[in-house]
Amino acid sequence: MKDPVEDQVKSSRRALQKSSELRRKGSSSRRRSQCKQEKLQETGLDSQLGSSASCKSLVFPARPGYGQLGTKCLVKANHFLADISASDLSHYTVLITPEVTSRKTSKAIIAELVRLHRNTELGMRLPVYDGGRNLYTAGLLPFAYKEFTILLSEDHEGTGGTREREFEVVIKFATRVSMHQLRELLSGKQVDTPQEALTVIDIVLRELAAQSYVSIGRFLYSPDLRKPQQLSGGLESWRGFYQSIRPTQMGLSLNIDMSSMAFIEPLPVIDFVAQILGKDVYSKPLSDADRVKIKKALRGVKVEVTHRGSFRRKYRISGLTSQPTRELNFPLDEKMNMKSVVDYFQEMYGYTIIYTHLPCLQVGSQKKVNYLPMEACKIVGGQRYTKGLNEKQITSLLKVSCQRPREQETDILQTIQQNDYEYNPYAKEFGISIDSKLASVEARVLPAPWLKYHDTGREKEYLPQVGQWNMMNKKVINGSTVRYWACINFSRSVQESTARGFCQQLVQMCQISGMEFSQDPVIPVYSSRPDMVKKALKYVHSASLDKLGGKELELLIAILPDNNGSLYGDLKRICETDLGLISQCCLTKHVFKINRQYLANVALKINVKMGGRNTVLLDALSWRIPLVSDIPTIIFGADVTHPESGEDPCPSIAAVVASQDWPEVTKYAGLVCAQPHREELIQDLFKCWKDPHHGIVYGGMIRELLLSFKKATGQKPLRIIFYRDGVSEGQFYQVLLYELDAIRKACASLETSYQPPVTFVVVQKRHHTRLFSNNHDDKNSTDKSGNILPGTVVDSKICHPTEFDFYLCSHAGIQGTSRPAHYHVLWDENNFTADEIQSLTNNLCYTYARCTRSVSVVPPAYYAHLAAYRARFYMEPDVREIAKSRGGRSKNESVRPLPALKEKVKNVMFYC
Repeated sequence: MKDPVEDQVKSSRRALQKSSELRRKGSSSRRRSQCKQEKLQETGLDSQLGSSASCKSLVFPARPGYGQLGTKCLVKANHFLADISASDLSHYTVLITPEVTSRKTSKAIIAELVRLHRNTELGMRLPVYDGGRNLYTAGLLPFAYKEFTILLSEDHEGTGGTREREFEVVIKFATRVSMHQLRELLSGKQVDTPQEALTVIDIVLRELAAQSYVSIGRFLYSPDLRKPQQLSGGLESWRGFYQSIRPTQMGLSLNIDMSSMAFIEPLPVIDFVAQILGKDVYSKPLSDADRVKIKKALRGVKVEVTHRGSFRRKYRISGLTSQPTRELNFPLDEKMNMKSVVDYFQEMYGYTIIYTHLPCLQVGSQKKVNYLPMEACKIVGGQRYTKGLNEKQITSLLKVSCQRPREQETDILQTIQQNDYEYNPYAKEFGISIDSKLASVEARVLPAPWLKYHDTGREKEYLPQVGQWNMMNKKVINGSTVRYWACINFSRSVQESTARGFCQQLVQMCQISGMEFSQDPVIPVYSSRPDMVKKALKYVHSASLDKLGGKELELLIAILPDNNGSLYGDLKRICETDLGLISQCCLTKHVFKINRQYLANVALKINVKMGGRNTVLLDALSWRIPLVSDIPTIIFGADVTHPESGEDPCPSIAAVVASQDWPEVTKYAGLVCAQPHREELIQDLFKCWKDPHHGIVYGGMIRELLLSFKKATGQKPLRIIFYRDGVSEGQFYQVLLYELDAIRKACASLETSYQPPVTFVVVQKRHHTRLFSNNHDDKNSTDKSGNILPGTVVDSKICHPTEFDFYLCSHAGIQGTSRPAHYHVLWDENNFTADEIQSLTNNLCYTYARCTRSVSVVPPAYYAHLAAYRARFYMEPDVREIAKSRGGRSKNESVRPLPALKEKVKNVMFYC
């Protein structure tokens, strides 16, 4: 028997190609011809469904026009107009022998070559080099192929000495880098983004700064931009800036943004160790745990010796000795005559080691290990700290980098002046000039939407002012019912009577907010130690079951210590994947200092976790939202979170949420899954496999959420809007191809003719565009924090020359400079106008369930992020440890699935 999904997917693929052709002719949408054919999902029998459409037939929609809605205003953006020479550039390949793995060394070799030969063999040309295999010039060199011999003096990290090495360098002509396509794109024609031309311009503009700054990706840092600030634990923050060239509607634009980064403080090693451990190491011996902590912090760090006067050899730390310095001996010669480290330093250098109770640093290779006393070494400056920061350090770094809009703008303008592109020899060579003024951009402030609350409250409808409001005189539109609840107190400092009083106040607030909430818990407040979490939860669950004669507990309130380690995660994992219990955690500090605003926010969270709604857009209830209210519409949010660099081999977590009510679109059910480490494509959107008893079986997150929408509303969705978070520009095609295809297959698996139109929008927060008020002193154009007003939207000048994207600052600033969200429509079968998608996105930002503020990212994307973050806790602690101990995991290796969410949990907003 033929697989109905296969037929449907093939026909939908033909339709997809056809619509692509129509778009290409009608709206001449951009095509990406260099993209290779992508394979679609191949899980189980999915590989039988035929190959996918080539991405040559997949095009991003062209901008359907500009938005008109809202109050017009002017804003400034941290984009600077770049003017480029019309002439083509030349690309040469570089081959260095013997092979060099360090980019720093490669750059030093080419810099020496340019210094020696620029005025002769290079024909006065000043090339730029990417540190790998590519060298670019503004015109042709006098040769197509040439070999050079270069002598370079460099530090040897194994022995700490300097050595002179000889390198053979071959420079060979590769191709011309055409500027024609870039000019076409900037003039508004639908062409592929000429990535190579942009890369060359990026390299040219970074070349000079990279010689005097520490270069990390697109960021450049220096201790001279601002005095480094201490972060504790031997770290300091350096100020720096981000720099990137972008094609925009106004032309080529240089995007400059400020940044702060943690660097290792250039301290004597012994002082660094004292700071890491936070205790006296000068007189007390180290424990095994101390030694492990130090070894982890120091491995790979570069140090210089200080016991030899001005002779400062540099070494890289490879380890730490297990014995203290006073017990260390080493073979002096091949006859294995042993010498103590203490005696050797005394006799060889006249240096008396004072802190002999401390271990020595191990430097050099495993074959020939050198021992260096900690007190004779100092950390070399300019080393970025790559390991995870603790909470105190994160707070300090945020404090240092947090700037009001006025200061941020001033710093950006100062950076442009300091970089002095006008006199930059590389920019001059390549004919690039940069404007020194921030781009002035036309913007619009979209109106806030009216919100509907319950008719029994004094304020039945409300129009938010400047992105925030409160629950005074309002009741939630759909209050949930909590009949059976209990409380566990995990905090030793909270007495039972205090916990009881807190719970009563919380119950009262829930009742005032419009919920039906039983006054008393099923059983008295139960106190437990944090390390007995599983036992406590099982006890309260079963005791409640007994008391209620088999009826289940509906809500658990948990009081946690302020610093609770793994307790929060363990509690959520057990409740949501084992007991099927909704929980609300409260920290001790809030129990002691009861704040009505805090209680009101917790009440909002409890209401949606229990299946209620807090507020609804008035336009939704009166069927007035374009392309949502006319036919049953489901709105998805999706995100993938990757492990931090410190937890490298752990799997990535994907989460998908989807609205479960129509026309309200405020309740979102969520599903989560683990997938291979750092995999960005969501693997479990659609699955099919062969079951020995039932034949072909279909599943996956999209299918399950479509079915739960049908169950909740009685209707199948006839339109899909998909907000996808966390995708970088380089992954747009790949993600769209794979995930749009999964959506199509999921729909076809439900009904062969079922193919609702899809709009696929990528949401980006990790970009570097900032918008500033045109006049910081005009109080009407800023919020209280000095940021632009919530609802400010920009779709011209600094946006893509041809594609459908916009920046939206939907939230009021709290501190620092607001970051607008960047929305990029990658697929649109619903034919949204600019006003329709911008207005829908902005209005949805007012429906976020956890607070009475409009939020910075559209709620379905925000909820997906919360759900993915929550699912990290579902990995059993032993699984996390096994993953770490096994080191890097290959993409093809199977990932242990997360424990399944209980039915009672996954249909409500448990992640809130």
